[in-house]
Amino acid sequence: MSAYMINKFMRAVEMSDDAVRGYVADPAAFVAAWLGGAPGPDQRPDDRVLTEAERAAFEARDYAALYALGAHPYLLWHFTEAVYIHETSWPELNERYREAVRPHGYPDAIV
Repeated sequence: MSAYMINKFMRAVEMSDDAVRGYVADPAAFVAAWLGGAPGPDQRPDDRVLTEAERAAFEARDYAALYALGAHPYLLWHFTEAVYIHETSWPELNERYREAVRPHGYPDAIV
């Protein structure tokens, strides 16, 4: 499990409106494309790796699973907001998010 890679993926999505649209339209295809992306100057070819659980959580757009897998709470909220805000109201999304992550406890401040 790599919290770093989870956080890296979330940041890549939520920092670009085009990426958000691509991810929302087809999460599985977007994840596959991101994992297969060409390495940049500071990346090894095998830099982008997700475990099966991480990949499944992203493909299912399951923010509770991502939280349980160690996603940084701040990044996860902004990722969730970017992905779901067009489907529901902000107060409803906020409540659903809080209820979904509550069973997983308070986040580890070191992540």
